[in-house]
Amino acid sequence: MYDESVRTTVTLTPQAEALVQAAMAESRRSFKDVVNDAIVAALAPTQTRAFRTQTHALGRFDPGREGFDLGPDKALALVGVLEDRELARKREMGK
Repeated sequence: MYDESVRTTVTLTPQAEALVQAAMAESRRSFKDVVNDAIVAALAPTQTRAFRTQTHALGRFDPGREGFDLGPDKALALVGVLEDRELARKREMGK
């Protein structure tokens, strides 16, 4: 299965030993195979695909229409202004 092998001594923690023993019992594989597969699975580089999301047109931002002096890159600032206005409105209503 493996081209070259290296013999070494590894001291397992009780937790690691329990996991290896459980994997051996479940898969009926040898200690060597379980440990080698676990090392390769944990340390081998993984292939990843680029994550892409679909874009949607949200319309043009017109800061003058709402009385805001903000550019389109200031979405968080806009949300803050809107939230402040809503809190002030609720305070005036006694909520």
